[in-house]
Amino acid sequence: MFFLGCTEEKKDRITVAAAANMQFAIKEISDAFTKQTGISCDLIVSSSGKLTAQIKEGAPYDIFVSANMKYPNDVYKEGFAVAPPKIYAYGQLVLWSLYHDIELSVAGLSNPKIQNIALANPKTAPYGQAAVEFLKSKEVYTLVEDKLVYGESIAQTNQFITSKASEIGFTAKSVVMSSQTKRQGYWKELDSSFYTPIAQGVVLIKQENKEHMNSTKFYDFLFSKEAKKILEDFGYLLDNREFNSLR
Repeated sequence: MFFLGCTEEKKDRITVAAAANMQFAIKEISDAFTKQTGISCDLIVSSSGKLTAQIKEGAPYDIFVSANMKYPNDVYKEGFAVAPPKIYAYGQLVLWSLYHDIELSVAGLSNPKIQNIALANPKTAPYGQAAVEFLKSKEVYTLVEDKLVYGESIAQTNQFITSKASEIGFTAKSVVMSSQTKRQGYWKELDSSFYTPIAQGVVLIKQENKEHMNSTKFYDFLFSKEAKKILEDFGYLLDNREFNSLR
């Protein structure tokens, strides 16, 4: 888990807990939000599962921007959210490698050149769950199971790939579309018919003795044209029909 400050110190602040696949997109969205409203954001980035556990333990987060619907639904059902979660985007899974001689294909994963395949922990990270589902759907999971190396989130998985500790790995399309990584290595979008659509949800977190005015503004901004354009630029789909058209 790591922290990102949106802007300089300001009087009005909110804390946004965001799934690791949103690391780059949420920074741009929050910067645009602060520019428009003057409300600063503290960003907490980690796996959706870990953020959920922290919320249940009383972490002072105002908004939870998850990588799936399961975790924000759990937060709501247990009484920690103001309202049920709403889908803000659909994520896409890619294979990514910084090695020039690595084949970006499912068949290539069994190549002896590949000793480590990075993916996020499927127990806490939705993109890790999607990667395992993809491998099982392709009937290659048992062939490569011994090569799998798990990061606690997509962020740590990316570190495995960019440091070349893993020859190849599964990550979010939003990561390879970011300006920080788009010129690093090679990536291939995976056939979405082999994993469940990654519907990503957001909820407002209940905070005792605290108004939700500023966090509601951020929530609404996430569904604005400006934020949607940013999400699209990072490779997210905004409608399930878009996702299904790729299946």
